[in-house]
Amino acid sequence: MSIQQAVVKPTFEPLPENLTSPRAKLVYFFLETAGSATVDEIQDTLGMKKIALLSVLKSLSKEGLVERDGNEYVCA
Repeated sequence: MSIQQAVVKPTFEPLPENLTSPRAKLVYFFLETAGSATVDEIQDTLGMKKIALLSVLKSLSKEGLVERDGNEYVCA
């Protein structure tokens, strides 16, 4: 007798088409999968310099793709 296990593959929404920068795509995808994260968490995980990361987050916020919730960022 064998036991079958269901394999659940996570599904992700396609990235927004207006994301053209590889860094913006990476940060957005990270936030989409993590749910929320602080600047330090994103920086540590992705290995980005803080100045570059803040620029990307500002751009994503300006386009309405990311929102700041306290000290964390989340996908809008």
